[in-house]
Amino acid sequence: MTTTPLRTRTRSLVLDADGIPISALVAEPEHGEPKAVILAIHGRGMRAAYFDGPAHPDTSLLTLAADLGYTVLAVDRPGHGASAHRLPHGHLIADQATTLHAALTDYARAHPVGVGVQLLAHSFGGKIALHLAAHWPHDPRLPLLGADINGLAQHYAPGAWDRPDDLAGGGRLNWGPLGLYPPGTFHAARALLTPVPALEARELATWPARYAALAARVRVPVRLTLAEHEHWWRLDTAHRTALTAAFAPGLAHLVTAHGAGHNLSLGHAARPYHLRALAFTDDCRTRPTTTATAGPATATAQPALAAAH
Repeated sequence: MTTTPLRTRTRSLVLDADGIPISALVAEPEHGEPKAVILAIHGRGMRAAYFDGPAHPDTSLLTLAADLGYTVLAVDRPGHGASAHRLPHGHLIADQATTLHAALTDYARAHPVGVGVQLLAHSFGGKIALHLAAHWPHDPRLPLLGADINGLAQHYAPGAWDRPDDLAGGGRLNWGPLGLYPPGTFHAARALLTPVPALEARELATWPARYAALAARVRVPVRLTLAEHEHWWRLDTAHRTALTAAFAPGLAHLVTAHGAGHNLSLGHAARPYHLRALAFTDDCRTRPTTTATAGPATATAQPALAAAH
């Protein structure tokens, strides 16, 4: 006789990112230390609970990954959640990366982190993840294993910013067809919504050039996932090819999530995507070239991330 284990509980916490409070959700394995820590970074106008299955438990990255032996630390990006009162205008991309790395370091001081850190990010959060991957400080106690980014490309689709991107304004147009999401998703998603800090719009025009510059610096494996029904980005053959060509040869690969819309972790395709992302994390964790093979570790303070210019 077999029994199904209870789903891992998600708990909330506030991390100290060099004096900036960063709210987060964390799910940890129930038995033993984690294989690694997945730092989950949400997109524009959302919150960390994006990764916790707000409409259906099968869409939760946190519980699935914890059940499979990983810790997931889903953070509210700077300017969202607990930091909103301190950063009413938000942070630029480089500053967000520095702050989130400091928050991760604070978590790692008191918790096991396994063999290192895997980034998993959605949309605007992917910009932060790409900056983190390009400027990750070298420290064998908290190495970066790889980055799994979805809903992010290099060039915006014509008219993408002409469509409202909030639910109240009809932003479901950018989510893809309604049938891609479980019933009640849009009602549940309203609890995730948060005002978009002003500084997040400042770097929109510079993103295409920044993407290429950051990608050229990355030295860990990268998996890019774009939904079949993706309306934010230019995704013709030439633009798709350029996405991976911007990285060192063989370092990045691009996949399509079929039957999915932009908000991949909220839809019916969430669980298949999360399982593939976790399989990629396993590959990154066990690849021969990784420097994180000494087993579980607890990190100490890290040097600040370099700013991009």
